[in-house]
Amino acid sequence: MLEGILIEGFIYGIMVLGVFITFRVLNFADMTVDGSFPLGAAIMAAMLVNGAPSPAALFTAFLGGAAAGLLTALIHTKLKIPDLLSGILTMTMLYSINLRIMAGRANLSLLRVQTLFTRISAWAEQFMPVQVSIVIYCALVVLAIKILLDLFFHTDFGLSLGALGANPQMIISQGMDPAMLKICGICLANGLVAAAGAFSAMYQGFADVNLGQGIIISGLASLMIGEFLIRSNRISLLTLRVILGSVLYRCLMYLARNYGYHINMTANDLKLITGILIIICIFISKYGNSLKRRV
Repeated sequence: MLEGILIEGFIYGIMVLGVFITFRVLNFADMTVDGSFPLGAAIMAAMLVNGAPSPAALFTAFLGGAAAGLLTALIHTKLKIPDLLSGILTMTMLYSINLRIMAGRANLSLLRVQTLFTRISAWAEQFMPVQVSIVIYCALVVLAIKILLDLFFHTDFGLSLGALGANPQMIISQGMDPAMLKICGICLANGLVAAAGAFSAMYQGFADVNLGQGIIISGLASLMIGEFLIRSNRISLLTLRVILGSVLYRCLMYLARNYGYHINMTANDLKLITGILIIICIFISKYGNSLKRRV
């Protein structure tokens, strides 16, 4: 139970890091996530089935997600279409692209294919339980990504990217192109989302064209839950709380799936629970301080 929650929390934590970059850093409502997540899974599955090595498939999935982000960014910056609609357009087109990548099939199985997880399990089973080895591997991967992002946001380019969402005028006054910064940020975010989709496909043993349905909602819920765990403006703590929020969200979903029957809830109600969680988080963030003052 705990191992499964941690594995999913870490894998989807990579996706939430991408959502963090677009929604919090860039202040860009990016719906591309619902398409780039299954895109990463589709690329990973298609390449593995055709005999490609897992690292190459994972890197290609990242590039595919970055390309999806590039399309959204270009639609937004060059055609002057609002951010929300730009993401929806790309997400819609990616459904057909994902089907083409998987040779017209809606589902592609990896049960008889060697993946990173099957290799790690085969190597580590003589030392520790399989699930524990996968937890350690996922923790190391998400930690490496977190450290790289922390270092990136301490560079001049990363600081400029962080300032873009808060004060675009300052970026223009510094002689930088805000459109180019936004394009780079959206590409990076969707690359991370697609990488998370690739890891999810390897862990679950299949890629599905509907794998990303509602994934942006779970990403936002994880993001907001993390914001209640740690209050800080330091980038290292911001990325940490994103990962912790993802793990806690998966824990809440596990509890809802396995114990929700006590209040007549089923797996069909998970999206309802997620929506209610987001509404509660938004309400507390907007009115929490005023309520404290009244008390």
